[in-house]
Amino acid sequence: MNKTRYSLFYLATYLLILGFGLLLVPRTTLQMLQATGEYGDIFPRIAGMLMSGLGMTVIGIIRSQVAELYPATLFIRIYFLICIGVFYVRTGDPLFVVMAVIVSIGFVLTLGSFLADRSKAA
Repeated sequence: MNKTRYSLFYLATYLLILGFGLLLVPRTTLQMLQATGEYGDIFPRIAGMLMSGLGMTVIGIIRSQVAELYPATLFIRIYFLICIGVFYVRTGDPLFVVMAVIVSIGFVLTLGSFLADRSKAA
């Protein structure tokens, strides 16, 4: 599961960068993500706290090499993509398109790596 493990660095990186960005400089981060909605000051910071915490959790998964949790990262991102899609339909905010692209790239990267690792092990 070596390739899959390395693919999780992308996941951890964007979670930490966006998470700390939303936590520390929410307006700037939302502008960079093309947000057009008004999200206030506190809720982006809460989202940043949760994203950065999730990023730290992924770093823990990478460090401990718990291959049994790698598929869970795929299922979680499917859930995220569904939620992001619903948010976009409800708001029309381009923020959710940008987020969907970021999450989709990581999903494809991890899925491809996971399948390659599984076929190599078989």
